[in-house]
Amino acid sequence: GSKSLKNFCITWILVCIALCADLSCQLLLRNRDQSTVIERSKNSLDMIEMSGFVCGYISCVFYLGSRFPQLYKNFRRRSTEGTSYLLFALAMMGNCTYGLSLVLKMPATKSFRALYFLHHLPWLIGSFGVLFLDIFVS
Repeated sequence: GSKSLKNFCITWILVCIALCADLSCQLLLRNRDQSTVIERSKNSLDMIEMSGFVCGYISCVFYLGSRFPQLYKNFRRRSTEGTSYLLFALAMMGNCTYGLSLVLKMPATKSFRALYFLHHLPWLIGSFGVLFLDIFVS
């Protein structure tokens, strides 16, 4: 019911606030320490990049999870009555074009493709995964 939904929303807001605070602190520390930059390996990740990946995967999980309540409701009622098809059609078009933009922007050289793919994996999963789930809602 509504109590569990309220608890979920409060938890989600607290997680978002914590992530924003962490990212802000990382940005402030990075700007303050610009004069004493330590050269790092090109394959390693710093805290800001890692925070971006964590945010990307959390976003992916919640984005994919957002479709399951509608799928469950449709399955239980055996109906799609009340579903806004325009909303899902526009969401499907948006996810399709966003995912395609990531794929089409992929570097031509094979050595950079794997790294590009790994760096954009949470957003590719999010866009194409939700597109796949939206097909079931439709």
